[in-house]
Amino acid sequence: MLDEIIREYNEAVFDTDRERALEVIHSAVAAGVTPDDVIFRVVVPAIQQMVKGISEHFDANLAQHFMASQIASEVTDAMLELIGTAPTSVGKVVIGAADGDLHSLGKRIVIGCLKPQMIDVVDLGVNVPCERFVDEALASDAQVIGISAMMLHTARGENGCLGVRRLLKERGLERKIKVIVGGAPYRFDPGLYKAVGADAWADDGIAAGQIIKDLIREVSR
Repeated sequence: MLDEIIREYNEAVFDTDRERALEVIHSAVAAGVTPDDVIFRVVVPAIQQMVKGISEHFDANLAQHFMASQIASEVTDAMLELIGTAPTSVGKVVIGAADGDLHSLGKRIVIGCLKPQMIDVVDLGVNVPCERFVDEALASDAQVIGISAMMLHTARGENGCLGVRRLLKERGLERKIKVIVGGAPYRFDPGLYKAVGADAWADDGIAAGQIIKDLIREVSR
């Protein structure tokens, strides 16, 4: 039965048919599939498959990726409400677009991919000042700051990751809070993250999830 559910869900996600995807999931739960299995055996593999398709086919529809992540996030929230004892969160990340950057699509895709991986997310929006990244990370007890930048000047600027790194250093927080970056400039120059003082970078939401988990474990040692 689960194989059929996976097939139907994947088809709905590929067609960006939110209503059909939710119908498949709710029918699965009614038939006895556990919310945990929905999240970890249906939703997460579907996101992984979509990410793989985007990376292998440059003409793949980014809107499909966006919708897949949003559907995954919505299904995950619904399933967590049904679970008596929710899966333990692995940690928390505050995420936003760098100061001066108003692009939100990539960030929203990443957030949609992180929730099914049991990573708590605080979305700071776009055009986020360095101080707010650090202040919100402290206020929410987040182990990781995620900074999205779609333009080279916002990736390299002093009000982006460089500024966040400076504040962490000034406040003695470099071992307590790690920084991950993402966006087009880092794809063109995979070494750029080091130049702007980040601890890591990720090419997509699934990769970001694994890297963020690694950074959280590093902080927790």
